[in-house]
Amino acid sequence: MTPRVAVVGCGQWGQNHVRTLKEIGALAALSDQSAQKAAALSERFAVPAVTLDALLDDPGIDALVLALPPSLHGPTARRAFAAGKDVLIEKPIGLDPADAALTAEAASEAGRILMVGHVLRFHPVFERLDAAVAEGRVGTVRHIISTRLGLGRFLGMDAVWDLAPHDLSLVLQIAGEHPSGIETLRRTVLSDETDVADIALRFPSGIGAEIHVSRVSPFRDRRFSVVGTEGMLTFDDLAPEGQKLAFHGHRVWRDGAAFAFQSADADYLDTEPGLPLDRELRHFLECVATRQAPRTGADEAVETVRILEAASPRKTA
Repeated sequence: MTPRVAVVGCGQWGQNHVRTLKEIGALAALSDQSAQKAAALSERFAVPAVTLDALLDDPGIDALVLALPPSLHGPTARRAFAAGKDVLIEKPIGLDPADAALTAEAASEAGRILMVGHVLRFHPVFERLDAAVAEGRVGTVRHIISTRLGLGRFLGMDAVWDLAPHDLSLVLQIAGEHPSGIETLRRTVLSDETDVADIALRFPSGIGAEIHVSRVSPFRDRRFSVVGTEGMLTFDDLAPEGQKLAFHGHRVWRDGAAFAFQSADADYLDTEPGLPLDRELRHFLECVATRQAPRTGADEAVETVRILEAASPRKTA
């Protein structure tokens, strides 16, 4: 049977979860601090709007999706685990590594599923890129580049905490290990927080990564590239369909005392259709039903928060 899921927090992204779960046939209830908003969505999607306490006490609710302010994610998730619910938490799962670790520990002790909403991991183009890297298409991975630029939102979180979790999730998947070194250059441009940041990561295997994020860019750029000894792959999320994943057979090699290089035209790889959020939620439902570990589980959730804290420490009152 399809697990019965409730969405807690019905802001912009929470409503996307509500709509998608309804389409899948797994939406059982919703909850929001705004009774007016909850009532309107309850009528629109034909499911009950109830309090968080009622959801936790309801044995018919198998799992929760939390799309709350990040400061509420940890405490709410820990209550849910204690009540026997599995939980998908929108990124980030907390605002400091200690709180994130507590949430992961609570899930483990309760024997519950903890999944973090790193939705781009479920983008079919990234999944194809990940498979191509694993197949050895680029040879040995040497470097990863992720760029996320645009005119962003200003919702009380700086650009690192708001934008970089997406990129960190992709980088950690390709690298397959935790970074051993983190360096960040942060700049305040038009707000009182970090608006632009460059994050450099070093991994024990020798892989390097660079992440560029900006919420004050006059143009949009959403590209993710993997550089290897036998070529390079680029996922361009803004490219037309059919051109989102390109392989470039660029190579550089030592030639005596110097280096030689070879460039090549783009070879566009075929990718599957599909919406990342739909694929993410279906994976969560499968994990709830089968008790398998999520692809974006507790280890990735905690490590992402650790890197975010190192890259841009949260201000304390």
